[in-house]
This record gives sequence, C-alpha cells and structure tokens, in this order.
Amino acid sequence: MRTAFYISDGTAITSEVFGHATLSMFPVDFNHKTIPFVETVDKAQKIKELINSTAQSSGEKPLVFFTFVNPVLSDIILASDGVCYDFLSYSSEIVKRELKVAPVPKVHRTHSIHEATYDFRIDAVNYALANDDGANVKDYEKADIILVGVSRSGKTPTSLYLALQYGIKAANYPMTEDDLEKGALPKCLLPFKHKIFGLTIDPERLSAIRQERMANSRYASIRQCRIEVREVEMLFKKNKIAYLNSTKFSVEEISAKIISETDLERRKY
Repeated sequence: MRTAFYISDGTAITSEVFGHATLSMFPVDFNHKTIPFVETVDKAQKIKELINSTAQSSGEKPLVFFTFVNPVLSDIILASDGVCYDFLSYSSEIVKRELKVAPVPKVHRTHSIHEATYDFRIDAVNYALANDDGANVKDYEKADIILVGVSRSGKTPTSLYLALQYGIKAANYPMTEDDLEKGALPKCLLPFKHKIFGLTIDPERLSAIRQERMANSRYASIRQCRIEVREVEMLFKKNKIAYLNSTKFSVEEISAKIISETDLERRKY
C-alpha cells in the first residue's frame, strides 16, 4: 500500500486537508501518516530518514504533503526520496504576485488561538452540550439554529461540529413517538420555527444505528424507523421547514450544507 505523509511545523491540519482532498480523487488506498510540529533541523532529518526507509521497504516513493515556514526544513524534506508537494508555498507565491505584498510567515499562525473566535467557539460548545437532545428548552432564544429530527439522525454530532468549528450555537430537539403522533411541532419549538432545520435519514441506516444501541428492540426495528422517518418528513413539509437527509454525508458535509442553506454567520476567523 502506498504511503502518504502529512508534515508540518504546526498542527499539520492544513497539509492533511489539502492532501486528503487531493488523494480522495484517486481510487487508491493509502497508508496515511501525519507528523505535526517538525520544528527543528534534527526532527526534519529524522522525518527525511523515515520517508527514505519507507520508500526503500515498500519499493514505492511515498507522497509527501507538507507546510513549513522555515525554508531550511522544506529543503530537507524536498531532498528525501518522497514525491513532495509544497502547495502552501506555491499558492502563496501566486497570491503574492496578485496582491503585490510579500507574505510574512509565522509558525502556527493558521491554527493558533485568536481570542475572540476561540471564546465564541468555547461558548458555542458549552451551549450545544447544555441544549443537547431537548435537555433544556428554555434557552432557545440564544440559539443560532435548532436541529430537529428523530433519535439518532445525526443531530448531536452536527450541533457540536457547528459549535467547535464555526462558533455557531446549535440546540437540538429529538422528535419522539408522542410528538410525531400529534402531527404538530411541540409547543416549545413554535416560537422559534424560523430557527429550525430538520435532519432525516434513510430508515435502513437508522435501524442499523439503533441496533448498535438497543439491539432487537422495537425502537430499532425497521418498521418503527420507517414510520418515524415518514412522519417527521411529513411534519417538515407541512410546516415548510428545510431539511436534509444525512444518510450519505459526513458531519462536515452536513454542517456545510446547513450553513449554505441557512446563511448562518460563521465565527471561525
């Protein structure tokens, strides 16, 4: 199996994102290795040796995606037996020509703490935890969005991702069997209908998820899942609530689609 390295003098998140995005276009399996905080010549030399030994043992050159502020470290990695991609330097050179301003490299700048946005995110995470799964319905005025759907349709992970990644305060409310039998939105949600976004899921996938939690239960039966999904989608349509089927999407994709459809304000930067 071909090896892909993601290396940086910081968190290596940027090299991972660009590297994974590039490799996802190719139907090839990779052995992924992420190596953050390569901040000294000694560390860079050791990583170079690791790349070289990987190439020798596998008989194939590893793909190496890296970002370094220090050009000395870049030169060490570039001298390895890997196939190297220094996309950050390439991109910054293009931007430099357009802006006519020289870049001012700084280690850890990309993912370092910016106090205002960091505080936004921590506050949003605390809000998501306190308002998870309908635990607190008295604080919805502070919500940026309220995710609604049947149990296990992806509400909690999406709420937390929106909070941690974008500083968005997301509450979530589970539509229970009793709620669905009434065929109307719960009273606690009515004043905040403009904040509601629905999540639904294919019944087969929902049943499989619930089986892991409560195997062979009525709650996890395919019949019950089909009924709940059908009724919650009818409720969304009746109330003209935008909703998304989460079955085939990652939490990152679900969150991005929600932001796109609702024009939520990101507090990331």
